[in-house]
Amino acid sequence: MTEPAQALRLTVLVGESDQWKHRPVYAEIVRRAQEAGLVGAAVFRGVDGYGALDRVHPSPVLGLDEDRPVSVVIVDTPAAVRAFLPRLDGLVTVGEAVLEEVEVIRTFGKRHRGGAAS
Repeated sequence: MTEPAQALRLTVLVGESDQWKHRPVYAEIVRRAQEAGLVGAAVFRGVDGYGALDRVHPSPVLGLDEDRPVSVVIVDTPAAVRAFLPRLDGLVTVGEAVLEEVEVIRTFGKRHRGGAAS
């Protein structure tokens, strides 16, 4: 079993249709996280919600999902996550970035940065 470790969880909240240079903002965040060597990133699509512009993302009508809320979640060491934050500057123009202290109690599968699998 892996020893518990302190980490930071970065959650970036954006809209699914938000674009950066003709690419979804959420995809660019993931690309930048990988480029920065962070352990991993995941994108979660919301069912409903509203954001900074106070616009409710309506429930899908006839299967047409146009702009769902999206969360990009990254968990890594506090130093790695904080070093990554400036890479969001200019990329996320509407949304929110939230940091939370978390405890990683177990890592499954392949570890990055030369660590051993659990």
